[in-house]
Amino acid sequence: MNTGKTRFIVYTAIIAGIYASLTISMAPVSYGAIQMRIPEILTLLAFVNPQFAPGLILGCFIANLFSPFGMIDVIVGTFATAVAVYSMRYARNIWIASLMPTLANGIIVGLEIALLAQLPIMETMFYVALGEFIVVTVAGVPVFKSLSKKIMQHTEAHFS
Repeated sequence: MNTGKTRFIVYTAIIAGIYASLTISMAPVSYGAIQMRIPEILTLLAFVNPQFAPGLILGCFIANLFSPFGMIDVIVGTFATAVAVYSMRYARNIWIASLMPTLANGIIVGLEIALLAQLPIMETMFYVALGEFIVVTVAGVPVFKSLSKKIMQHTEAHFS
């Protein structure tokens, strides 16, 4: 039995479950033009270890099944999360990595919501980006900086 593959599947399921359940349970602030999707802090896991990206993408997909914007948000929002978490591998530090969800969601999800809800595009993009920035950069980075050594040690031992 391949324990590395099993661990990958388990971590993917756990991360997806945490992301989806927190997002859904925190509605309506998880959805809309002005959103504070607290589980977005978890996107920093993709910077720590890119193998966490599938769990984050799956969690976003599941959470967006409950979005008031329907299947369009499932597709577009999940795509924005994929762009954010996979672009983190190119970041040199956690501060730069934390801006990837801000940019991806601000632009992609902001545009989606503005068009679907018939809201001003630039304002909507700004507010989605602002929520991401507050959650991921302002709140998430300090938490991850304090925990990153433990997370890296744990994940390297399991994914190696």
